[in-house]
Amino acid sequence: MNLIYWLVVIGYAIGAWIFWNGFHRTTFSRSLPNRLSLSLLWPVLLISNKSYRQNFRKALRG
Repeated sequence: MNLIYWLVVIGYAIGAWIFWNGFHRTTFSRSLPNRLSLSLLWPVLLISNKSYRQNFRKALRG
């Protein structure tokens, strides 16, 4: 159980870090609060929002 927890935490952190670093490739407003909130909420938004999924893919391209 402990291993699964850490894998989820590490996966979440990696996803947030990748999105944070690729944020300049997206069409979102470049404000810090916007960047922070979109980076922290990435799993929920990735599942529920088509526009966010497209921008997330743009952020992953490097």
